[in-house]
Amino acid sequence: MDHCKDFSNGQLINFLTEKRFRPLRHAFFLTGFFFLLYGGDVFQEFPAPAAYYVLTIIYCTFIGMFYLNMYVLVPVFLFRTRYLLYILFLLLLVYTGIQILGYFHANYFDAHRLHELNRRKYSESYYAIIIICASLISVSTTVKLLQRWIMDKERITELKNLTYSMELNELKNQVSPHFLFNMLNNVKALIRTNPEMASIVIMKLSEFLRYQLYENNGEKTLLASEIDFLLNFLNLEKIRKDNLQIIFENPINQTLQNTTFIPLGLFTVFVENAIKYSVNTNEEATYIKIDLKVENNMLHFNCINSKSIDIPVFNNKKGGLGLANIKRRLELLYNNEHKLNITSSANEYTVNLIIPL
Repeated sequence: MDHCKDFSNGQLINFLTEKRFRPLRHAFFLTGFFFLLYGGDVFQEFPAPAAYYVLTIIYCTFIGMFYLNMYVLVPVFLFRTRYLLYILFLLLLVYTGIQILGYFHANYFDAHRLHELNRRKYSESYYAIIIICASLISVSTTVKLLQRWIMDKERITELKNLTYSMELNELKNQVSPHFLFNMLNNVKALIRTNPEMASIVIMKLSEFLRYQLYENNGEKTLLASEIDFLLNFLNLEKIRKDNLQIIFENPINQTLQNTTFIPLGLFTVFVENAIKYSVNTNEEATYIKIDLKVENNMLHFNCINSKSIDIPVFNNKKGGLGLANIKRRLELLYNNEHKLNITSSANEYTVNLIIPL
C-alpha cells in the first residue's frame, strides 16, 4: 500500500515538474480553471450572450495574472533573492488585476446584470476575487518553487556523483603506480642476485600491466580475475624469496567466481603490505596466509602475514599511501556497509575485510 502511494506521489511530482509534461500541464490547468468559472453563477447573473463575454474577461484577467507571476515575477525577482521587489510587484499585479475587473464591472457587468447587486452581494463578489487571486498566485509560485527544488536536487545529485566518480578514479589510479613502484624495487634487488630470475619476473610484470591497462579498464572486475591477479603477484614474490611460504585458501566455487564482480584492486594493497612486512632480517621462514570465502552474500578476505620484530609496521593512523587510498575507496564504494579490521601482534599482521556482493 505504501509502495503504491509513493509511486503515485512520484508520478504527480513528475507531472508537475518535468518539461515533457508542460503542454499537458497547461492544457489541464487552462481547461480545469475554465470549467471552474463556467460552473459558477455567471450564467445566473447575466443573460447568455453577455455571460460569455463576462466569463472571457474574468478568465483572461486571472490567467494573465497567473502566468505573469509564474514566468516573470518568480524567475526574475523571487529566484534571484529580490524578495522586496517581488512582493511589491506581486501586490502591483494583484492591484492591477482587481482594477481591470473593477473597470469592466462598473462599465459593462452592471449594465447587463439580470439582478442589481446589493451591498452584501457586492462584498461577496469582491472577496471571491481576492480569494481567487491568492489561490492562483499561490499555485503558480508553488509549482515554480517545486520545479526549481527538483532541478537543484538533480544538480546536487549529479555533482555528488561526478565528484564521487572523480575521487574514486583518482584513488584507484594511485594504486597502480604504488604497486608498480614496489615491483620495480623487487626487480632491482633481484637483478643483482639472480639476473635470470629477474627476467622471468619482468615477463610476469608485463602480464600484470597488460591486465591492468587493457583487460581491466572498468570500475569492476570478475572475482576470478582478481584472484588470478593476486596468485600471480604472490607467485612472483615466491620466485624472489625462497623462504616465503604462501597459503591461499579459496573454497569459493568456480561458477560464483566467474559471475561475481568486485571493485578493481581492492585486495592488492593488503597483499603488498603483507609481502613488505613479512621480511625477516634473520633469513628465517616467513609466511602469508590468505583466505577467501563467501557467507550470507558477503565476501570475506582474510590476510595474515608473519612479521619481524626488527621491522616496525607503520602506524595505522598515519599509514602508507596505498592503505590510506584503499580505506577511502571502501568508504566511497560501500558507505559503511563494509567491515575492515587491521590488527598487529608481536609476530603477525592481520587484515580482515568483509564486503557485500
